[in-house]
Amino acid sequence: MKPRIRRAVSRVRVTAVLATALLATAAPAAAAGSGAPGAGGPAVPLRVATYNIHAGAGEDQVFDLDRTAAALRALRADVIGLQEVDVHWGARSAFVDEARALAEKLGMRVFFAPIYDLDPAVPGGERRQFGVAVLSRHPVLAAENHEITRLSTQTPDPVPAPVPGFAEVVVNVRGAHVHVYSTHLDYRADPSVRAAQVADMLEVLAADRGPKVLVGDFNAEATAPELAPLWQRLRDAAPDGGGTYPAGAPVKRIDLVTVSPDVTVTGARTVASVASDHRPVVTDLTVRRRGH
Repeated sequence: MKPRIRRAVSRVRVTAVLATALLATAAPAAAAGSGAPGAGGPAVPLRVATYNIHAGAGEDQVFDLDRTAAALRALRADVIGLQEVDVHWGARSAFVDEARALAEKLGMRVFFAPIYDLDPAVPGGERRQFGVAVLSRHPVLAAENHEITRLSTQTPDPVPAPVPGFAEVVVNVRGAHVHVYSTHLDYRADPSVRAAQVADMLEVLAADRGPKVLVGDFNAEATAPELAPLWQRLRDAAPDGGGTYPAGAPVKRIDLVTVSPDVTVTGARTVASVASDHRPVVTDLTVRRRGH
């Protein structure tokens, strides 16, 4: 058994990345753990979505980041968790910094959490990165790139090991400090790595106070045994939302929005789109403002 992981990957480093990517100045920072809602505090709405953007390529395998941005814009979401985000990764996405480009196109703040951070393709070039991200219309108070167990796709004969790429941001939603996490779990048929990832994520969540929203591509349906521990702490926000993969004719619902018990779900749906090989999921939530 490996030890459980809680330590974030270089808080200073990821905070610096966030600062350079924000398009508007965040509200004064508060401690990430101070987000417990006040009893009886007023409820505020929050629309959260998740979308595996397939590195900006549609189901037709054509790279078109404007199409990706249009699909995201149509969700009219306040916060969006993204998966399969390229940053100067390669020719498939024209070496674009997709996290920053999408934030600029949508007028949103962004935090990018790389899973892989590789040497440049050419000497003097940008580092090649691939991971997850969170876009937000609300001020971002804090952000971390956490490690969870992964089985690398970039090395021969990989073994499960702690690797970054589990994004957490704390957003200030009109006084409610909400923890939003974006994840991308292992795709292989063997569920053991996903089971370890679920345990790691739950440990991260357990250390945080206040309302929580965990979104992502889980590469497993909600009824999968390896996801069962999630439902002891969270609930599925869109159980009747419809399939998400493959986008053209979905047969699986593997893209999920999950919420802590102090978050109310008022609506949820899967959105038909072929801007990726997955469909996005959008949920309408309410959270309580902090007590005074």
